[in-house]
Amino acid sequence: MADNSEIDYGPLTGLIGTWQGDKGMDVAPEPVGQSDSPYFETITFTPIGDVTNAEEQVLVGLRYHQTVSRKSNNKTFHDQCGYWMWDAATGTISHSLLIPRAVGVIAGGVAKTDPDSSAVTFEIKAGLHNPDWTIVQQPFMRDKAKTVAFHAKFTVDGDTLVYTETTVLDIYGKKFQHTDGNTLKRI
Repeated sequence: MADNSEIDYGPLTGLIGTWQGDKGMDVAPEPVGQSDSPYFETITFTPIGDVTNAEEQVLVGLRYHQTVSRKSNNKTFHDQCGYWMWDAATGTISHSLLIPRAVGVIAGGVAKTDPDSSAVTFEIKAGLHNPDWTIVQQPFMRDKAKTVAFHAKFTVDGDTLVYTETTVLDIYGKKFQHTDGNTLKRI
């Protein structure tokens, strides 16, 4: 890893910092129907420098930590950590995330810059049977609440971050789209 002051984080640069938002909506599955829970959250993106793989691939990355709390009781109901990585040679963005339920996702995609503004959009996907961008989960989750697909879109425009995420679950004997979305401000 190199001195962070000399690293070009490319499209990830706009994510660096701490973000807070209180307009989140979590739509989660229930045995009958769904639960809609308003939430607030904090996400911190910290530069980690560059990472070289097999002396061939050079990535730059950000470590992140996200905590999400329900507005109804101020209790944390989701904690997530991982990395956002950029491969300048291929233009690929990868996002690895872990949640305490022992589920991990390695999603990939690209970053696109809006030619009419300073906005950068990251769109990433993963699937259970995708050989490149995949999902792993412990046996209980695989058998009871299997994650089969993940799709996220993050747009950074100055000090505003807007995201939507859809996690497709096979739960309660049916497929369910668990969605989250929020608008955050850099603090």
